Amino acid sequence: MTLIKSISGIRGTIGGKTADNLTPLDAVKFAAAYGAFIKSRNKDKKNIKVVIGRDARISGKMISSLVANTLVGLGIDVIDLGLSTTPTVEVAVPLEKADGGIILTASHNPKQWNALKLLNEKGEFLNGAYGEQILALAESEDFSFAEVDDLGTYSKNNTYLQKHIQEVLNLDLVDVDAIKAANFKVVVDGVNSTGGLFMPALLKELNVECIELYCTPNGQFPHNPEPLKEHLTAISELVVKEGADFGIVVDPDVDRLAIVSEDGSMFGEEYTLVACADYVLGRLGGGNTVSNLSSSRALRDVTEKHGGTYTASAVGEVNVVIKMKETNTVIGGEGNGGIIYPASHYGRDSLVGVALFLSHLAHQKVSCKTLRDSYPSYFMSKNKIQLTPEINVDSILETMAAKYANEDVNTIDGVKIDFADEWIHLRKSNTEPIIRIYTEAKSQEAADALAERFINEIKAIL
Repeated sequence: MTLIKSISGIRGTIGGKTADNLTPLDAVKFAAAYGAFIKSRNKDKKNIKVVIGRDARISGKMISSLVANTLVGLGIDVIDLGLSTTPTVEVAVPLEKADGGIILTASHNPKQWNALKLLNEKGEFLNGAYGEQILALAESEDFSFAEVDDLGTYSKNNTYLQKHIQEVLNLDLVDVDAIKAANFKVVVDGVNSTGGLFMPALLKELNVECIELYCTPNGQFPHNPEPLKEHLTAISELVVKEGADFGIVVDPDVDRLAIVSEDGSMFGEEYTLVACADYVLGRLGGGNTVSNLSSSRALRDVTEKHGGTYTASAVGEVNVVIKMKETNTVIGGEGNGGIIYPASHYGRDSLVGVALFLSHLAHQKVSCKTLRDSYPSYFMSKNKIQLTPEINVDSILETMAAKYANEDVNTIDGVKIDFADEWIHLRKSNTEPIIRIYTEAKSQEAADALAERFINEIKAIL
């Protein structure tokens, strides 16, 4: 059982004891801290508004009710989108002229987890400094609730599925006509969460034949909800069986997108962003890109092919967005299938990703597998070491950085060591009690071997 408090929000397992898990009391405390923070930023404003939405987790309705009523108790007006997606809430916040937003989702974590993801008035994740303020408020419990005549209001708004889809269809580089003319057939794995509502609805608007797999939003995830190869055997088989053009896989809150090629092979989470960037850069005649340190070199290669500049940021969506704004990026994101397209909004959005990917495929007039084979071929190995409280992660990372000081070492986020033909990134996770170990090389064997070597080196230190 776990409760993780970080600058990006609070995440934990349902049940158990307070302060050790995400219990109702913890949900109320952190919702109150966020509400108090929003009020402190809008002291002169009479009606403060916050948009909330949730994925389809079993605990979602309970946590959402606790959060909504806590905000109402602080005198804040709540607009509840109900079953929604992370990018949909991000889109709704500025459209509703709200002062913030909360998404109730633990993203790719298994069903026993839930979380509060916190947004600012732009519908973007709060930065580190604001996150620290909220953690401090939660610690001190310095909340002042509203008197009875000043309670906030609560209203439901179920229009944002269509509004978000329309916003995607209106994007200049989403070629609706070309997609409709291509008569695509795809399989969608919605992992029994809200992607099962939103993705088929988007595809219907684009005249794409959609075969639904696990699209009932009941929160009973049929497989580990992280869209990795080892969890996606069912969709791989169904894509081949149905003769589909490709398969679409999203995580429970629909901010990560993985593609399965027509032969059942993985297009690769890392290559979702690469393909979308190739399309956008090609249509715009170049531009800059950003991804995080744990993402594939393939994005750098594609960016440079189009005459643009690639920049790496620390891991975490807020860090990618900050770097994207600094470098005037036209598209960016994270190698976990997270597409951030500023022409839409500064947040990972699988609906935008699918629309750009379909546009690219329609223009290229090639199969999904042929498109994948056109990109530089790198192979990644993603591993982790479980942490116990007595392990000093910082000391381990410092030791590894010192040991490889003669290589190209980056320490803005953990330790990344760039070798000539491969790299390794070691970092402590923000969302789970683990050290993440990502490697990339020119063959799967080399990537796995590099990871195994470093895992053994770390275990030797432990």
